[in-house]
This record gives sequence, structure tokens and C-alpha cells, in this order.
Amino acid sequence: MLIDSHCHLDFPGLADTLPQTLEAMRQHDVRGALCIGVNLADFPRVLALAEEHTHLFASVGVHPEYDDVEEPDEARLTALAAHAKVIAIGETGLDYHWQKDRPEWQRQRFRTHIRAARSEGKPLVIHARQASEDTLSILRAENAREVGGILHCFSEDWAVAQQALELGFYISFSGIVTFKNARAVQEVARRVPLDRFLIETDTPYLAPMPHRGQVNQPAYVRFVAEAIARLRDMTFAEVAAASSENFFTLFPQTREAMRA
Repeated sequence: MLIDSHCHLDFPGLADTLPQTLEAMRQHDVRGALCIGVNLADFPRVLALAEEHTHLFASVGVHPEYDDVEEPDEARLTALAAHAKVIAIGETGLDYHWQKDRPEWQRQRFRTHIRAARSEGKPLVIHARQASEDTLSILRAENAREVGGILHCFSEDWAVAQQALELGFYISFSGIVTFKNARAVQEVARRVPLDRFLIETDTPYLAPMPHRGQVNQPAYVRFVAEAIARLRDMTFAEVAAASSENFFTLFPQTREAMRA
């Protein structure tokens, strides 16, 4: 059994092929997925997917790249996160790749999400791009270890991974781990404790080898698992089982639905 811990099935174009996407998941034994919210305006679409399909769950949040959307406050995030099918808060975090001036509004938005997560008692889904130092600093300052969560699409080195693990976070590997030049990420995949990693696609982005450059889909999470198995000298079944159990540990309310 496999679980895609991060995908965007509500994005434009993907809804038209949803039946085929879900069937491909079934054929590849991908038993469930976490559909990620990136802004409040589109959150109803994300939630609708989770409500319609037993094996899909949702998160609520506003992505750090988005500077022209409704700004969330703690009360709004907490209210939306109270829904039973919303299992996490995010995608949140910092992105200094697109926001090179490192704006203060981005850091404040991140703090708002952490406070909402602590208030609601649900884990965080963290996006960190070229911003690992500030990301970890804010997680510490806001006591994010109380809820933990996921550093999604991990692209940093082992030193960053260690600090995230110490804060109680899981490391999630995407198709990047299959790329030849991703040596730092591959080293993290070798070293991360077996009970602290997850796998994801970040659909529709970052399709793994041998599908690099194509539109990604949750069924392709198996290629991420296969790459990690090779790196760790484990069987595919062992990696699939460990990553799924880790997801259930972080999100225990999903266990029954995804084992059905």
C-alpha cells in the first residue's frame, strides 16, 4: 500500500481527468492522498474532493508564494480546519526563491498558520524554498513541535533535515529524489530514520523518473518509493509499508479509510 502525502488534484485541468487519476491510483495500490489547499478562494474545491472520496483528505492554508489573495487570520483557518476531512494546516511556510526580498508579510502569514495549527491541534504542511534558516527559526519560536507536521518536497541537506526531525517533523520525498543531480536529497533519504519519512508526488509538478517533464499524478508515487528502496537497500514493500505507517502515525484518523 502507498499513500501520496501531497498532491493538488483540484488544480485546473486535473479535474477533467479525475476518474482516470483515481483508477490509476487503484491499479498501483495508492490507497489514499492528502489534497493540499493553497488559497482560501479555492479551498472549497479541495474540500469537495475529500468529502466525495473516502480515501482523499484535505489541508487548508495559503501558500507563501501567493501575494494577491485573501489573507488568512487565525480564526478563519481554525474554523475551516475543524472539518473532519481537513487533517492538516498548510501549505504554509517561506519561499525566498520567488519572493527574493524576503518580505515580512510572508513570515507573519507563516506564524498565523502555526498558531492556528496549535489552536486546532492539527499538523502543519511546510513549504520551504531557499529559506531553511528562517523556516526552522520560526518553527522553534512558535512552538510548532506541539503539533509537528511535514516538510514537504524536501530539497535541503542532512543538516536541515536533522533540525526538522528534532522539532518533531516528518521529511517528505517527492520525485526530486529520483533525479540524478539530487545527491543531497538522496543522502537524506538514506539517513532519515525509517519511522520519520513520507512520500509524495506534488501533483501536477515534479514527475519522477521515468516520467520527468510530464504531468505528475498520485500513481507515480510508487517511483519515489522505488528510488528510496534502492538508496536504502530495502525492498519496495518495506518502504511502502513504512511510509504508509508513518502517515497513519501523523494522521491517525485516516487509517481506517485508507485501509478499506
